[in-house]
Formats: sequence, C-alpha cells, structure tokens
Amino acid sequence: MTIIAYTDGASRGNPGESGVGIVLKDELGNTIGSHFGYIGKATNNIAEYTALAACLKLVKRMDCDSLVVHSDSELMVRQLNGQYKVKDIGLKKHFLDIQEILTGSPFKFSIKHVPRDENHEADQLANRGIDTRKQLNLQAFE
Repeated sequence: MTIIAYTDGASRGNPGESGVGIVLKDELGNTIGSHFGYIGKATNNIAEYTALAACLKLVKRMDCDSLVVHSDSELMVRQLNGQYKVKDIGLKKHFLDIQEILTGSPFKFSIKHVPRDENHEADQLANRGIDTRKQLNLQAFE
C-alpha cells in the first residue's frame, strides 16, 4: 500500500512554543490517520523534523510499501533530497535521526515540497498541538 503523508511543524516564535501535525492518506485520498502534539520550545525547523520523525515511526507500524511525504518546509525537503547541506549543528542531529529511521524502514521513501496552502490540514493539527499542549510521545510511535 502507498501512503501519502502531510507533515508540518509550527513554532510561535523562533524558537517558541511548538507543535507537530501529521495527516496520512491512502492512494485514493482518504484520510487513514491524523496525529498532533506539543513538543515544547523549539525552532520551526526542529518542529518540521520532529513531525517527519513521528510520521516515519507511525508508518513503520503500518502495512506500507511506499511512503510519499509532502511538506511545506523547503529547507528540510532540500536537505533530505541532498540539494542542501545540513550546516546547523542542532538540525544535523535531527537529520541523522531521520536517516537512521529510514535505514531500517520496510517502505520506499520520497519527500516532496508543497506550497503551504496544500498543507493546511497538517498545519491546523500542528497549531492544535500548541493550543492544547497535548504532549507528543515519540516513544509511543515506536
């Protein structure tokens, strides 16, 4: 099964209170899952990477042979696709975490940049994470 995911990280201030949102859809565009959570104070880029990590951990538990992630974070997408180097030491850790998760993944992975208006569902969930302060427990996804 192919899963199409939309991920987003939001930060109110940079750094500031942050949340993540994830929407999972099947090939027909039907929503098969959505998640959100609060991650505390972080930069927007760290929130974006945290949302992607949570998404990957969720999908690893599902019957998926191909994952296509859509993100409005041009920086993260270009870093993961090898177009940009990861220069920031704080982001490098998150980048390497993603690489480690992908190394053991049973699915084919691709990531695409989309305009922000095509990622509104994940954006709303990320903001709900901040608003509700519902903690994101990444260990629960493993």
